[in-house]
Amino acid sequence: MPDSGSVTETAADRFSRWCENVVARLPLGLNRLVAPTFLGFALINGFTFGVDLALLTLLHGGLGLPVWLAVTLAYVCAFGLSFLLNRTFNFHSHAPVGRQAAVYAVVVAINYLVFILGVGSGLAALGVQYHLSRLLAGGCEAVYMYSAMRWVVFRRRAARPLGEHVH
Repeated sequence: MPDSGSVTETAADRFSRWCENVVARLPLGLNRLVAPTFLGFALINGFTFGVDLALLTLLHGGLGLPVWLAVTLAYVCAFGLSFLLNRTFNFHSHAPVGRQAAVYAVVVAINYLVFILGVGSGLAALGVQYHLSRLLAGGCEAVYMYSAMRWVVFRRRAARPLGEHVH
């Protein structure tokens, strides 16, 4: 039985440890190239992309909403969930959520305009089936979003030496 001074491992800690263990076992030197946070991002965003597609199917295929509206609503829901899961389970951020959410909103808006409306809706307008166009756009946005989340939204700030002040 743990003593009262020990720290209890959280689900987020177990998720990260699992990702680290999987990446450590990758063959052909891939363990030196693939960050555990990339695997975590792929798992979390694979799940939230499934939520996105399910909502898209429900909203457009089931409720008959126009593609642009169904894509937008599904996208907003999925990316909100992605932010929360990545912040908690993948990047273990304890920074103020307000600033991160604001930066994330800008990153998501750029992603939406370029990849969802640009690539996804553009392909659908050219006659590509809307699920396939969304999958193709999803591949592009995955690279962009991981990079933005790792190095912009949830970046770790270097600790300043004692006595150094920000002006």
